[in-house]
Amino acid sequence: MAPAPPPGPPHPREGASAEFLARVPALLDAMRSVGSGLELHSTLNRICETAAGLANARYAAIGVVGEDGDGLVDFVHHGVDEATVRRIGHLPDGRTGLLGALVRAPEPVRLTDLSEDPRSCGFPEHHPPMRGFLGVPIRVQGETFGNLYLTDKRAAEPFDDDDLAMVQVLAAEAGIAIGNARLYEAARQRERWIDGSVAVTTALLSGGDIDDALQIVAEQARRLSGASAGIVLLPADGGGLEIVAVAAEYPVNALGVVIPPVNGIVAELLAGRPVFVNDAATDPRLEAGPVRAYGPVMLLPLCRDGRVLGGLVMPRAPGERPFTRTERALGDRFASQAALALMTADAQRDRERLAVYEDRDRIARDLHDLVIQRLFATGMMLESAQRGSAVPEVRDGVGGAVDELDVTIQEIRSAVFALRHPVEAPPGLSTRVLREITLAAVPLGFTPSHRFVGPVDTAVDDLTGKNLIAALRETLSNAFRHAHATRIEVVVDAAVTLPDGRRGVRLTVADDGVGIPEGGRRSGLHNLERRAETVGGTSRLGPGIGADGGGATVLWEAPY
Repeated sequence: MAPAPPPGPPHPREGASAEFLARVPALLDAMRSVGSGLELHSTLNRICETAAGLANARYAAIGVVGEDGDGLVDFVHHGVDEATVRRIGHLPDGRTGLLGALVRAPEPVRLTDLSEDPRSCGFPEHHPPMRGFLGVPIRVQGETFGNLYLTDKRAAEPFDDDDLAMVQVLAAEAGIAIGNARLYEAARQRERWIDGSVAVTTALLSGGDIDDALQIVAEQARRLSGASAGIVLLPADGGGLEIVAVAAEYPVNALGVVIPPVNGIVAELLAGRPVFVNDAATDPRLEAGPVRAYGPVMLLPLCRDGRVLGGLVMPRAPGERPFTRTERALGDRFASQAALALMTADAQRDRERLAVYEDRDRIARDLHDLVIQRLFATGMMLESAQRGSAVPEVRDGVGGAVDELDVTIQEIRSAVFALRHPVEAPPGLSTRVLREITLAAVPLGFTPSHRFVGPVDTAVDDLTGKNLIAALRETLSNAFRHAHATRIEVVVDAAVTLPDGRRGVRLTVADDGVGIPEGGRRSGLHNLERRAETVGGTSRLGPGIGADGGGATVLWEAPY
């Protein structure tokens, strides 16, 4: 079979009118215009505008058919102003009426009055009146991408054969332009996902706080997928999956929520199978989950080498388009890369912990084999000297020294036992606060003062405590990098009553530095606000403790 000829201007038919021949140069200009860009949505807008000008139509639109062929996933239009679009309220979905018929049977259609066509189901309220109709399919590499629609010729005439022929040629050229734009968009999309995977891997392997690294996973997943939120789930102690990181457009009080193992989607994720939902509001499996108020949802297992480490959830807003096959494949690769980074980070922390244990064992051996033996030998020498001395005072003094050596040997043996059998009890909140203050003292050049009020170690729950420590670390880091302070005061008060009447904990970090300059970077302050909002709290700034209120005071508080 001979290959199909490339798209081009229609051959002049026998007896073609001078008007038709005169429009061929305009068609060639339109074809050049259609193929002049690579951004997909701009290309679709340009096709609509060019087709309307070529056919002298008031309105033009392109309906993009979904991957499953059931309706439209995008509708790009030309000629209807935005105010009218807002009054109409919703764009066509391509499941009913004339547009639905063209989705199911993509063939050229030309109508003098579309309202008289039996397939038409009328217009919604506020829709402008339309009569003449011309619809042609747009195919990309042999597959139907969508349909190009034109309505209402400006001269109040019906569309003729010349209009149909030219628009068909334009649609063929549009298919090539759309194919190029899709390839370009796919390449850019893959590049973004690769960059996001690199950012996640770097964060997880940097040796920093694991909660911050998981937050980066959630933020990258949300940004790359175009979702309204990114949620990271890890296995909970009692079974099921716990939400450990959330990145969302608006505050979501979901951190620490455990989704039980009886949930069908949790079972799927723990079995290593991805789940794709077109509408979270109607899917019964998401009835008790945190994404009930969203639309399409992509739920991916964090799985590597047959081991499921957790899950990654990316929900879109209600009414948003479902995730495409390409987005699902890229998301799956991203989740796999994040799982690999998690496994590598765990292995790295295990190696670091093993190195600490080996160092403890070496110190214990040195203490036992060298220090204790030397102390024991010294004690024997002293006892020998005690027996050979005729002076009572000397004998008494040497005896006391020997007793002290015995006590020292017992203490060293206890230390050896503790080094070889460490008890890793989780430190209390006050201990963790002191550790952060001690670590900050090195770059600061001085040790911040501290004070604890109320039941800090017993009342504050683990989730709020972890976020408070992260907020303290962020604040001390900002004070070192930007404030140039010479004095910092840290107060942790677990006996405060929040404005809404709940019991809470308040972290206050005050310094005498340069304060917050106008127009300066505030990413650290935004991080503090985000951490507070995730646990239902707030963060705000106040005057510092320098002269005349110089410096700054950060107040971070949350309920427990």
